Amino acid sequence: MNNKEAIILAIRYIVLVVLGFALIYGKLFEIIFTPLTFWPVLGILHLFYDNVASLPGYVISYANVYAGIIPACIAGAAYYLLLILNLTTPMKAMKRAWSILFLVGAFLIFNIMRIVIFAAVAASRSNYFDAAHMMMWYFGSTVMVVIIWFLTVWLFKIKEIPVYSDMKSLYEDAVPRRRKK
Repeated sequence: MNNKEAIILAIRYIVLVVLGFALIYGKLFEIIFTPLTFWPVLGILHLFYDNVASLPGYVISYANVYAGIIPACIAGAAYYLLLILNLTTPMKAMKRAWSILFLVGAFLIFNIMRIVIFAAVAASRSNYFDAAHMMMWYFGSTVMVVIIWFLTVWLFKIKEIPVYSDMKSLYEDAVPRRRKK
């Protein structure tokens, strides 16, 4: 590993730590993704329901239902996990930029669709809303993150393994190989 590669490696992991603090203390992901999620959901609900209204605090009123888009709905931790997978995988800068754009865009679209579907289920007054919501919360989002990551690996032809490839490279540089005589 040359000096440039070592600096890039250090920067990738420093960015992850900074983003982690921004996620935990600054609510960075919620600040960015709440409006990016709320306004499309509101627009889509306008297509299917009359009297859809935006209320203060990212609350939507429709079909005698009040639905709040709270931080858990935004799933900031899922965005962070996708960034962790991306930033702990060695790749060229342009591939990284495009893959991050794809990861974030794909999860944002999935999240908007998920919220719209649950809004429709809530409006139908289904008895299964709570069970379906909890199943999606505990199981579905994790599965979607995994699917989006593997789709990204396939689309962008990523051959490296998160963290492992970096550690292997560092190990190979730190431990000299024994040469056969």
